[in-house]
Amino acid sequence: MACSPLLVSREMNLYARTLENLREEFTSLGVPPYGANQVFRWIYKKERRDVDTWSNVSRRTKALLKNLYSWDVPEIIWHGKSKDGTEKFLLKLNDGKSIESVLIPSPGRLTLCLSSQVGCAIGCRFCYTGTMGLTRNLSAGEIVGQFVALSSWAKNHRYPPEKITNVVYMGQGEPLHNFDEVKKSVEIFMEDQGIGLGQRKITLSTSGLVPKIERLWDFPPVNIAISLHASHNNVRSALMPINNSFDLDKLFRAIQSIPIKAHRWITYEYILIAGFNDRPRDIEGLGKLLDRKKSKINLIPFNEYPQSSFKRPSQKHIRWFQQELLSRGYTCTVRTTKGDDILAACGQLHSSVAH
Repeated sequence: MACSPLLVSREMNLYARTLENLREEFTSLGVPPYGANQVFRWIYKKERRDVDTWSNVSRRTKALLKNLYSWDVPEIIWHGKSKDGTEKFLLKLNDGKSIESVLIPSPGRLTLCLSSQVGCAIGCRFCYTGTMGLTRNLSAGEIVGQFVALSSWAKNHRYPPEKITNVVYMGQGEPLHNFDEVKKSVEIFMEDQGIGLGQRKITLSTSGLVPKIERLWDFPPVNIAISLHASHNNVRSALMPINNSFDLDKLFRAIQSIPIKAHRWITYEYILIAGFNDRPRDIEGLGKLLDRKKSKINLIPFNEYPQSSFKRPSQKHIRWFQQELLSRGYTCTVRTTKGDDILAACGQLHSSVAH
């Protein structure tokens, strides 16, 4: 069977293919669709890239993989380890641009914080990434490639060797601003024949891009986290320019359209900034906005970074804010700050930092 000109391209990154994509391409090239299942198992479950060692794969399939597909993943060019065990990586992409990813260890899990863009267009005032502006979106292959590169690194450099168990789209970029490529990457992560991450092991975080939130009906049913950070429009607009386009009324109307499975909730991320959004009136505002039965509030004490004028509240004040919400019947946690000594904590990623 003749090869389609569209398929003969070095842009065909293997890690950008969903299983269905690969089945369709293999079929058009005269390879049985089950060959795609075999490839997924070898590259993701067994993490083997040397196709000559793949015992159950045909010579024709091996030749196609060598000649038509690229195996490129982002290159680790810098690595730093925090005193708490968090590890940050600067990764170089094929065009020379760079991104940061973070491995966060905790009992029973190893979480990968992924980037979805080079920089970010949202410009939140509390976020170091926002000072970069947006350079471009990442492809699905570059997103999955972060997982592949750091999964291999973790197995070779962590003692004892560990597997990545959870993925959070909380690195550089607004994931929903890159909707289609992020969706494809999630489908690849969830494919049982490959990586096989469960729905509850993947969290998608958004700053509140309303038109894309309204498209989440067409997205795999993963955990959803909303970057709320304020309960009044004037405060939120001062923190997040996106609120000028999509204010709290528009945001919460869109949230009502998110398909939530039974016994699941939406997590609302709330960065606590001293004297700015940590007052009694902010707690009262949250009480008016959030449904106690469907909402989980994750308080994130502000992580200071160069150039920022914001300050972190005291531990006493953080505990007070949490207790006030708990007393009102909310599920409310405080995120443990990890990696702040290497600028790897929430809001601190910035790939132009001199390491």
